[in-house]
Amino acid sequence: MKIFITGGAGFIGSNAAHHFAAQGHQITLYDNLSRVGGQANLDWLCQNHPDRLTFVRGDVRDYDHLAQAVTGADVVLHLASQVAVTTSVQNPREDFEINALGTFNVLEAVRHHAPQAAMLYASTNKVYGGMEDVGVVLQGERYAYANHPHGISEAYPLDFHSPYGCSKGTGDQYTIDYARIYGLRTLVFRQSCIYGRRQFGVEDQGWVAHFVIAAQLGRPISIFGDGRQVRDLLHVSDLIRAYELGIANIDRLAGQALNVGGGPQNTLSVWSEFGPLLAELAGHDVPIAYHDWRPGDQRVFIANVRKAQQLLGWQPTVSPEQGIRDLWGWVAANRELFA
Repeated sequence: MKIFITGGAGFIGSNAAHHFAAQGHQITLYDNLSRVGGQANLDWLCQNHPDRLTFVRGDVRDYDHLAQAVTGADVVLHLASQVAVTTSVQNPREDFEINALGTFNVLEAVRHHAPQAAMLYASTNKVYGGMEDVGVVLQGERYAYANHPHGISEAYPLDFHSPYGCSKGTGDQYTIDYARIYGLRTLVFRQSCIYGRRQFGVEDQGWVAHFVIAAQLGRPISIFGDGRQVRDLLHVSDLIRAYELGIANIDRLAGQALNVGGGPQNTLSVWSEFGPLLAELAGHDVPIAYHDWRPGDQRVFIANVRKAQQLLGWQPTVSPEQGIRDLWGWVAANRELFA
């Protein structure tokens, strides 16, 4: 297959490209290399798969260039995005143009130039908003849902908060509607806390990798809130298996949205549980600084992934401890990338 990946030099994109190139597919990476680590990821891919990769430097805001590049693709993975809530608040126009307009451009390019392609969109759990009406209780050193034992399902009302939530949610809904109105073979993945190798995390986004990198390099770590907030973690290899299954079943699943996260079995509190694991890996306590809660920061987010399990035959296989230990080893072996 010819697989076209927007954001192909990013964290998820480079892992997806590596996986599919190793299977013998032809990969086109479409990326403007604006993210930290993008050039390093591109170099790594080119070294490993020189005959399977084509790199096109481009921006999803440039429709004409994008449309030309996507022509003839069998699969489109739309991963290019502005990824931070804080950045969206600081520059909402750029956030809109990359996430909302950029996704619209991808859909239009597919509609006109690759109408038979399977198109997967990387959405976010932020489309569910602040979820202020969801009861949360404190259980020991972690927060938990009072009444959602399986997590938050796709049936939960959409509620776009922040410019980022609005722009990603716009792309989410356009992707679903283009299957309904134009018959495109689209599928939305509402992703939770993805982590793994080749993630150049920073404080505003990619917190698992950020903590691992900071702990190894002696950089400051800030905890906003009390550190007992809980997230479901999904290793990038499990996400890419979901992509693979989504592509294989696209005719049956077109026009749907699936939560793809770690689910209730793969949760971790931001510091009360992560901190001791980092201390074990580092061989010493990792210093942190506590700060006030950030507006809208959820005490808990856990995705209900039973729909994906039912429709894809998929479930996460990598535990947070396994995945974080692997990420720690990768950062330790590649410290020069973080200098």
